[in-house]
Parts: sequence; structure tokens; C-alpha cells
Amino acid sequence: MNRLCEAIGAVYELARLGIITRFRFKGEYWQWRLHTAFGRGYPPRAEMIRSFVEYFRWVHRLRRWS
Repeated sequence: MNRLCEAIGAVYELARLGIITRFRFKGEYWQWRLHTAFGRGYPPRAEMIRSFVEYFRWVHRLRRWS
């Protein structure tokens, strides 16, 4: 149940950040995020999605505890 709540919170945080950045996924913030997370080369798509979900789960936990 806890992982489900975290997953729902992660989707919320992703949507929130998407709204803040106006869904410009090729914009400066998202390019910076990709470069700081993965460096020059990008991992396979599945691994990249898993890492983003894990990041937004962490953001949800961080915001919930603050």
C-alpha cells in the first residue's frame, strides 16, 4: 500500500513539475536534468523511465516530510 501511495504521489509531482515547466520537455530545465542525471550518454529507455519514477517518488517523500 505504501508503494502505491508513493507511486500516486510521484505521478502528482511529475504532473506538477510538468505544469511548472509548461511541458517543455526539450526546454532548459529538462535538458539540465537529463545531463545531470545521466551525463553525456542516455541509458536504455526502460532504465531512464525507472530512474525518473524513482526520482519523483523521492521528491514526493521529501515534500511530504517537510
